[in-house]
Amino acid sequence: MPSDKDKEVRDPAALELFKSLGLDSKTAQNAVANPKVTANLTDVVREAGVAQGCDKSIGNLLYTVATKYPANALKHRPALCNYIITNRIKTVPQLEAAFAFLALVGPDSYNEAEFEEKCGVGVEVSLTDIKAAVADVIRSNKDVLLAERYRVNIGTLLKDVRSKLPWADGKLLKEELEKQMQDLLGEKTAADDEKLDRKKKEKNPRVEDGRPTSHTDREASAGIVPEENDPYSIFPKPQDNISVHTEIFFSDKSIWRPHNSRERLEKHLMETGGRVLTRFPPEPNGYLHIGHAKAMFIDFGLAKETGGGCYLRFDDTNPEAEKQEYIDHIQNIVSWLGWKPFKITYSSDYFQDLYELAVELIKRGRAYVDHQTADEIKLYRSEKKDSPWRDRPISESLKLFSDMRRGLIDEGKATLRMKQDMQNENFNMYDLIAYRIKFTRHPHAGDKWCIYPSYDYTHCIVDSLENITHSLCTLEFESRRASYYWLLDSLDLYLPYVWEYSRLSVANTVMSKRKLNLLVTQNYVDGWDDPRLHTLAGLRRRGFTPEAINAFCRGIGITRSDNIIRTELVEHYVRREMDRNCPRTMVVLKPLKVVVVNLKEGEVEELDAKIWPDDREGSYKVPFTKVLYIESSDFRLKDAKDYYGLAPGKSVLLRWAYPVKCSNVVLADDKETILEVHVEYDRSKSTKPKGVIHWVAEPSPGVEPLKVEVRLFDKLFRSENPAELDDWLADLNPNSRDVITDAYAVPPLKHAKEGDRFQFERLGYFCVDRDSSEQKVVFNRTVTLRDSYKPGSK
Repeated sequence: MPSDKDKEVRDPAALELFKSLGLDSKTAQNAVANPKVTANLTDVVREAGVAQGCDKSIGNLLYTVATKYPANALKHRPALCNYIITNRIKTVPQLEAAFAFLALVGPDSYNEAEFEEKCGVGVEVSLTDIKAAVADVIRSNKDVLLAERYRVNIGTLLKDVRSKLPWADGKLLKEELEKQMQDLLGEKTAADDEKLDRKKKEKNPRVEDGRPTSHTDREASAGIVPEENDPYSIFPKPQDNISVHTEIFFSDKSIWRPHNSRERLEKHLMETGGRVLTRFPPEPNGYLHIGHAKAMFIDFGLAKETGGGCYLRFDDTNPEAEKQEYIDHIQNIVSWLGWKPFKITYSSDYFQDLYELAVELIKRGRAYVDHQTADEIKLYRSEKKDSPWRDRPISESLKLFSDMRRGLIDEGKATLRMKQDMQNENFNMYDLIAYRIKFTRHPHAGDKWCIYPSYDYTHCIVDSLENITHSLCTLEFESRRASYYWLLDSLDLYLPYVWEYSRLSVANTVMSKRKLNLLVTQNYVDGWDDPRLHTLAGLRRRGFTPEAINAFCRGIGITRSDNIIRTELVEHYVRREMDRNCPRTMVVLKPLKVVVVNLKEGEVEELDAKIWPDDREGSYKVPFTKVLYIESSDFRLKDAKDYYGLAPGKSVLLRWAYPVKCSNVVLADDKETILEVHVEYDRSKSTKPKGVIHWVAEPSPGVEPLKVEVRLFDKLFRSENPAELDDWLADLNPNSRDVITDAYAVPPLKHAKEGDRFQFERLGYFCVDRDSSEQKVVFNRTVTLRDSYKPGSK
């Protein structure tokens, strides 16, 4: 297990440089241990001109720049560093606002005055201001505070204060809030630590037509967990959950609970200080999917909720399937979802420890070198038969294991197996393999090893070595719990608390890495980030936000009940997030030419179109000209009672413009194809039509509107659960993507950048794709406007 001293040796000069910024020792060492952070922070120090050191407050902000600065705006990083060292940006909220602003700007130039206004540059928030704002929030919430005391959600109160003082120092806000709460409530008592007995809410009353009374009511009636609820309350505290136990079994008599000795438990608590330590342990053999988002929400979320820490640990014990590309992707996605690892480690960091413990396991008579082939092992396990080499002398297994380590035995000719219980009812106790021979270079450990430990051997030991308090995994690993505890107990190592939860299964897709890899490598989809996949890279490219994904994970809760989540529920959370934060604009997917006959040739009127549906300020200019375009589906030759579009003799309102009435239709020679529609517009707006449609006009006479590409997506598979089909590839939906190459958009969208999100009025929510160029902007539809999620179903 590498020590802090080992980390210092890697780059002592960088370590001293980072310490000169006022970073604490652990943060500086972690920065040195990560080559990417080392390079970024060194560049930031150079750009800021603080190679001789600086105040801790400035150093911490520069460290945040090095780890969180948007990669698409590197051109502007030196300028941001200057704002920091001149104390014009000096709080984390200001810095985060700067990141958000520059991420939208990218490499383009920007208005400095606008930047400073958006980031609160020059705004001074005094302690007096903080005290006054906190006092105001305390007054507003006095009744709740007196009723719930210290059980009240302090995060909600902080949010209220932050809304009043967005640029205040977060630490000072929290300290003042806690102080004024104590002044009001007095010292915290034992009763304050008890959970309130909250009765389950009854379903909301329904009106006569059967609909819930409001959007909030619909969520409540659907069983969606409100975001302020605590899904982590099901987990015990470290000092409670790993108490001294005798062996306790589940109904299958094979799955243990922790049974640490008093001495082992006390040593663990001394090393952790009683903090919760979890780990997110992805195998770097592919891209992460939405199921991993749930795992992150549980692992990182529990640690964050309790003031603990979560390791990002790469489970890299199979070098044949692992790539640096996957490691980089995982780190990027973890950061994108808003999680900050306590430490980044690799199982391969512990290869020497694992090897030495394997030798100890042999010495204790709990492991042996086996020469059976994979097929022979499978056969013997099915018959519950011992290997012929199971009882070979310990000295012989020690020598052979050393030969394996030195590369003296060929691949497939020997394995190290744990001597467990071949007669157990649990097949995961049938002498699992601990080590196998692989003459393969390891992406992290290099050529040092030719034997690699298995997951079943590695996972539990590294959990113990890292003092993990809560080892959380999905239900398919439940039967491995017996082996997990057997191995740790055999080596007299600390036993973490293990708890399994239901894995996330989403309808109409696959999330097996093997199946995803096949889809990608066989070109059934366009890479790991294809927007039709439920990989997190694909969802991000499609336009899903981290906030929506985390809200979804919170909403479905942490349970042990397996079920398949409908895609509509995932989209429900995304739509709710985008509805709040996406500016409105207009795009016509399938244009139909419309001529305004009573508008003068060459006349152009600039109209204001609002970008927000509420009271927020903001608008964009749209030209109103003689030639404009509407959706083909918004015109019919024959009118109908329930149709609100345009038809001969009928009027509609052009969004943000004027009422228009169809006066003539120009047909092709076949007398069916509509070439163009003639309308007259009502400049006085005295006409009040029921229908409202969107449109795009020629920016000037004879000039074609801005042409964009729009990609529409549907479910990738036709069946709800394609993974259970024998020929699952035959279930692929041939209509899962529709590419429209000649859509028309309003002029401002010409400047949209990758990742920008919009609501196209009446069409849905869209995101700018990475395939965009200066010649053409490409949009992916994230979700439709219509919420097809029905309350009461998951």
